[in-house]
Amino acid sequence: MSDAAEQEEPGKGGEPEETADQLRERRRVAWRGARRALWRPGFRSTVGELLARLTEGAPDVYDLDLPVDMYGDRIVETLEERVAGLLGTEAAAFFPSGTMAQQVALRCWAGRTGNATVAMHPLSHPEIHERHALSTLGGLRTVHPTREPRTPSADEVRDLGEPFGTLFLELPLREAGFTLPTWEELVAVTDAARERDAVVHVDGARLWECATHFGRPLDEIAALADSVYMSFYKSLGGFGGAALAGPGTLVDEAKAWRHRYGGQVLQQFPTVLSALIGLERELPRLPEYVAHARVVAAALREGLAGAGLPWARVHPEEPHTHQFQVWLPYGDGVLNAAGMRQAEETGVSLFPQVWVRGGPGLAHTEVTVGAPGLEWTADDVRAAAAGFAARLPR
Repeated sequence: MSDAAEQEEPGKGGEPEETADQLRERRRVAWRGARRALWRPGFRSTVGELLARLTEGAPDVYDLDLPVDMYGDRIVETLEERVAGLLGTEAAAFFPSGTMAQQVALRCWAGRTGNATVAMHPLSHPEIHERHALSTLGGLRTVHPTREPRTPSADEVRDLGEPFGTLFLELPLREAGFTLPTWEELVAVTDAARERDAVVHVDGARLWECATHFGRPLDEIAALADSVYMSFYKSLGGFGGAALAGPGTLVDEAKAWRHRYGGQVLQQFPTVLSALIGLERELPRLPEYVAHARVVAAALREGLAGAGLPWARVHPEEPHTHQFQVWLPYGDGVLNAAGMRQAEETGVSLFPQVWVRGGPGLAHTEVTVGAPGLEWTADDVRAAAAGFAARLPR
């Protein structure tokens, strides 16, 4: 299931007179109609809005008089070269989805290392959101160095009780709250993998915004890995698509598997153009979003605490990227209804992503701070948090 799809899943326990589909549509209308939001995801846009955005931005990033792409050439190659340059790798390959890109990468590494076992965190995207594709399609198996909600440590990788060919690191680890290790921990864990004669693959779907936390440029971060996958829509606002970057020989092999997997698409220029626009416009602003996310998180914590709720948790307390989690002691349906009413009644959408059940009477949501969120002061956030809390039962 895609990230966008899982965010659109309806909560349970909403108003009983409305069906799940009706509630989902009501939430969509409320969120789209809100005059203020911390983030406006592209998947809630209309076709016309996205086309207008593409038409407006495309002339700034590519010569539109050049011929259209055919099966991955021309503008697709331009994007691949741009990504390889940003990451300091020999080459990069464009893929229609990150799921395909990572399956191909891990399959290629299994062949090269002679070991089909991949060490990864059980909260990693392939383990939760890809319908067991690694084993079903690629014949791979996974082992877990740790179950703690964080990146595995160097000692956990060294002490893993069986050999593995690839260490898979998701940076940041989304399901654990978009958390990252320290730079020193990241260096140590990649060194530990190589002590085990394993290669390192980084699920960097959201790696674009990690440079602030690590205090290192993208190419220095990517240099710790043997291959890196990057998404063009999660942080950059593209229509979709992904890139796999690494050694030239690996990328050449990956392109062959891309063809076998059905990823050799005739024309991809709209998605590629949106990715180039994202690299031009959004990538330079991500450090600003990360910095402001820390302001928002602190103000949310203060606002929810001041509202007299039983308890509230912002995780991490200081976000590692421009995304973090908020946990509250209510059912997901109650929280989704409160957010919907706040957007309808005030035009303020504090929590535009759905709340997800995390246990009995417990739910969490993801908060993303994008360009619209830069307009919010800490006082704005605290006031919105108080308004949200006022719509919860006591």
